[in-house]
Parts: sequence; C-alpha cells; structure tokens
Amino acid sequence: MTTSFLDKAYEARDAEATRALYDSWSASYEVEITQNGYATPARCAQALAEFAKDKSAPLLDFGCGTGLSGLAMRLAGFEVIDGVDVSADMLAHARVKNVYRTLRQIEPDAALEGDHLLMCAVGVIGAGAAPISALDTMLHALPSEGLLVFSLNDNALTDLGNTARLNEWLDCGAARLLFSEHGDHLPGHDLQSTVYVVEKV
Repeated sequence: MTTSFLDKAYEARDAEATRALYDSWSASYEVEITQNGYATPARCAQALAEFAKDKSAPLLDFGCGTGLSGLAMRLAGFEVIDGVDVSADMLAHARVKNVYRTLRQIEPDAALEGDHLLMCAVGVIGAGAAPISALDTMLHALPSEGLLVFSLNDNALTDLGNTARLNEWLDCGAARLLFSEHGDHLPGHDLQSTVYVVEKV
C-alpha cells in the first residue's frame, strides 16, 4: 500500500527534513487534506473572530503553508494578513490566493518581526511540524492584549509536553486562555484537534 504525504506528516524529523517534506508535498497538499475534510482553518478563524476587537489589526499567519489558513481568516473578516513559513514551495502556492499583504520564508525558531496584534498557527505545532517552542516564539512576539489562535491535533495532544508548555504561560499569568474546543481536524483521517485562543497579558 502506498504511503501518502499525510501519513508521513506526523513522523518526527529534524527541521531540514520537515522543510523538504513540505516542499515536496506542496503540489498535492490541498487536494489531499481537502479530501480528508480539513476543518481546522475555519474553526480557528471563527474562534479568533469571536474575540478580536479589531479585524483590521495586522494578523500573522505562522506556518501559513499554501494559504488555506489565510483564506479562512480573510473569509472571517480579517483584513491585513501576513504569512510566514519554512517552505518556499508552500509559500508559492499561498501567493496565488491573493489574501496576504506579505509572505516571507523563515528559519525554524527564528524571532518574529512586525507589529502584529493577532496571530494564528493552524495545524502547525506537533510531531513532523513545528516544535512547541513555536508557541514561545509567537507569544514572546505578541504585545500585551494581543491574541493567538492555534491548534493541537490528537497526535500533538498525546505529547503532554505540548499542553504543559501552554499551561506554563497560563499558570504564571503571562497569558490568559479565552477559548478551548475539541472538534474536527481531518475527519477523513479520523483525526480531531483542540483549538485554543490565548490572550497575551
């Protein structure tokens, strides 16, 4: 039986191997995940829209991939969206959607630039993708009262270190949890995710 890119996506690997996988996957990525009912972008966009006071504030789409997350954010009413990703080939597909103000390739664990009051990381953190240190990177870059929406799928949730890192931010009072909901991620792949909205204190 042939192993799909989606089957490979959740295997642990180093940063360069991850970049290579997503470069190779870029041409068929949207077809494969759409066939599996990819629900998390719309769920994240709806959750962030519920709490964002100003949808015209700059929003950073961290790990934007081919731009499905940015498209969901635009459809939810967000007006100024910038995207960053480690994969140049994924960014090329995002560019043709014309929903981003800027798109930029970044290195793993690089500090984030800009004045974004809003951030999203849709399906980004977990084995085979960005490490949980990405949560620190995003929250450090957010200003006080800035909002971050992100998701952890069932595979990421089995690593208790992921939720523990979130709880460190919450327990010390550096961030506040506004929303948490478990629901569909890739129903066709029998996978769910928890969507979180966090406010930087």
